[in-house]
Amino acid sequence: MNNHNATSERNEHSLSRRAFVSGAAATAAAITVVPRHVLGGSPGTAPSERITIAAIGVGDQGKRDLSSFLARSDTRIVAVCDVDANNRNAARDTVNRKYNSRDCAAYNDFRELLAAGNDLDAVLAVVPDHSHAVVSMAAMKAGKHVYCQKPFTHTVYEAHKLAEAARKTNVATQIGTANQAGEGRRLLQEWIEDGAIGNVREVHIWSNRPLWPQGIDRPTDTPPVPRTLDWDLWLGPAPYRPYHPAYLPLVFRGWWDFGAGALGDMGCYAFDTVFRVLKLKYPTSVEACGSCFARKMWDRLEMNRETFPRASLIRWEFPAREDLPPVTVTWYDGGLRPPRPRDLEEAQPLGPEDMFFVGDKGTLMAGFSGNNPRLIPAARMKAYKKPPKTLPRSIGHHSEWIRACRGGKPAGANFGFASVVTKSLLLGNVALRAGNKKLYWDGPNLKVTNVPEANQYLRREYRKGWEL
Repeated sequence: MNNHNATSERNEHSLSRRAFVSGAAATAAAITVVPRHVLGGSPGTAPSERITIAAIGVGDQGKRDLSSFLARSDTRIVAVCDVDANNRNAARDTVNRKYNSRDCAAYNDFRELLAAGNDLDAVLAVVPDHSHAVVSMAAMKAGKHVYCQKPFTHTVYEAHKLAEAARKTNVATQIGTANQAGEGRRLLQEWIEDGAIGNVREVHIWSNRPLWPQGIDRPTDTPPVPRTLDWDLWLGPAPYRPYHPAYLPLVFRGWWDFGAGALGDMGCYAFDTVFRVLKLKYPTSVEACGSCFARKMWDRLEMNRETFPRASLIRWEFPAREDLPPVTVTWYDGGLRPPRPRDLEEAQPLGPEDMFFVGDKGTLMAGFSGNNPRLIPAARMKAYKKPPKTLPRSIGHHSEWIRACRGGKPAGANFGFASVVTKSLLLGNVALRAGNKKLYWDGPNLKVTNVPEANQYLRREYRKGWEL
């Protein structure tokens, strides 16, 4: 970062700390209930208080999440943070307009925000994938409740460590798979448990992602860093490399160092549904193949070390659970799709993103995130006598987290559940990096048992000062 930016950020930090303290004081003065410090501090929040939240990452998705919590009467945004000055200044102005105040603090470094936020209850961690774990871990260690966008983490190991930290710190957690709270997912589960298609043997999921470049190499030119961007902070735990617009904002998903590919982006929604409906835990194996391998010496094919493949096909095998038989789950992206379900009418095309369950007695189309279940063909759906609604309904994805912040029951997509799903999901990316090999997985011990070299992809090296 150049000297101009460094000086500017130091001044802004100083102002932000004062603004944060004065803002928190103003908020506290307006509250006429038992203050949280009487209850032992965060996470013990008085039931009638508004949950005070800092939004870390207020770019594209962060802006949407910020708007959702600004619209609530039971929360108050007291600080924003973003490594890009344009993003954080716009977010601060939005917050101040909403509350008709000038109290919202703005930071470019989330660590400074956490150090200053003694009266802060919770954070939204809506940063690029590679920084999800470091932001969430720092917030939990500071005793703050955490709402983290999906994918929950960048690596299998991070998912394990964050779930462990959530248990130890006893803060309320939730990830951004809002479909878990939906009616469609519950109907899907009730129908399958009713035996609508018999025992489920296969699940097929496909996405039209990636919508960003993949199968490309690292750029060689080094354009100047935009004056509004703190590039070093954006890199965070990732290995240093010169700035290039090929890496951000939304295109980071295609790079191994920064994103989790199409699977980590959109697969989170579908896998959340599949794991709940079929009561899955650890797969026994996973295998993958991807397009755009790089040809090396002696005609050996090797995965591109910079970016995800342009298209991939990944298959997991899950063992029997209780009275449920083994099941395979197959993922397709980059234009790949599964064979058409046998019972799907010829006039019905396969959509750009969808999912279906194949059972002994038929097929159930589910919608990509389980939000639109329907038996096929249509005549069978029409004749089906739907079972009673037996599963508890959600009060709303965000509301579940706020209730948990107040000491209520854990949110549906809490870090404990998300860890189980994410470890299996990201194991698919491990299989991609390992090449055309079937990996046998020891879930409880986080270990590939038959291809030892694949274990290096379960975790990553962190830049000094950015360790979990």
